[in-house]
Amino acid sequence: MDYLATGQDALSRIEAASDLDALEALRVAFLGKQGSISGLLKTLGKMTPDERKEEGPKIHALRESVTAALADRKAALEGAALEARLAAETIDLSLPAPEMPRGSVHPIAQVMDELAEVFADMGFAVASGPEIEDDWHNFTALNMPETHPARAMHDTFYFPDKDDEGRDMLLRTHTSPVQIRAMIAQGAPLRIIAPGRVYRSDSDATHTPMFHQIEGLVIDKGIHLGHLKWTLETFLKAYFEREDIVLRLRPSYFPFTEPSVEVDVGYSQQGGRRVVGGSGDAPGHAWMEVLGSGMVNRRVIAAAGLDPDEWQGFAFGTGVDRLAMLKYGMDDLRAFFDGDVRWLSHYGFSALDVPTLSGGVGTPA
Repeated sequence: MDYLATGQDALSRIEAASDLDALEALRVAFLGKQGSISGLLKTLGKMTPDERKEEGPKIHALRESVTAALADRKAALEGAALEARLAAETIDLSLPAPEMPRGSVHPIAQVMDELAEVFADMGFAVASGPEIEDDWHNFTALNMPETHPARAMHDTFYFPDKDDEGRDMLLRTHTSPVQIRAMIAQGAPLRIIAPGRVYRSDSDATHTPMFHQIEGLVIDKGIHLGHLKWTLETFLKAYFEREDIVLRLRPSYFPFTEPSVEVDVGYSQQGGRRVVGGSGDAPGHAWMEVLGSGMVNRRVIAAAGLDPDEWQGFAFGTGVDRLAMLKYGMDDLRAFFDGDVRWLSHYGFSALDVPTLSGGVGTPA
């Protein structure tokens, strides 16, 4: 048999294959189970040893050349198909990009970052604690035993089950339990803020069942009310980014501080919204309560395992939601939790608007 002629015919037909389907048909015709070259390989078993020695290398060489030609032609056809597809597929880079990315940072998240930035500049660390709290940390350790009338001020969400020590479990009504946990865990001196979610059974335009608070705590030696006033004044000036903030401290009562003071700031009514700044006694101005504070009660310090004769401190707390409403002109607390896209688009912040003291802690998107 003229293997040379057979091979040349096979190679010419492979080279002439116009697409991958035609090439696959040739592969089956030559190398398939019933293919012509496969048939030649089957004849080797019927040959004598001398014939097999002479014909075998020729048939194998034919098979190898055809296999190589098929592989080369397949690679060429696939390359050509890819080139054609790439030439047909185009991307119009002139299409306009969106004016701004969708979505925004919620005002509460932004104000949380602003507060952390302001207090970090004064040396405060951020502390956190569980939102499902036990009765001892939430009330008793804060000088509110079971019979204390101050408990009636908190509309508390209780759980039916108690913890392993038999204590009532509840959704924390304030972030003050974090102060107790931080004093127990870290001891003194201590300087922390504790922002987070809190829960009370109340709902209207200025109250929601879940809202946000931030509390601050300083424990050290020789701490007095003057340190508290300076801290709050520095904080409010940095947060509202105004130097004309005027504070008024009024005597008040909180079970976990003694003495206790309410803190008011002066404000004026401008364009239908309250604008903080100036003295509340100035013409056209008034006073507005913004937070509660005081010197940490000796019993609270003792409950946390510290010696109240050695360590003193002050604490303060305010609503994060209220600070956001006051700074950015929002008039209904419930809108914070409605998930209205229009409201979020209007009051939301750009993800790139990271609060910094150098660049400004609060610039709306």
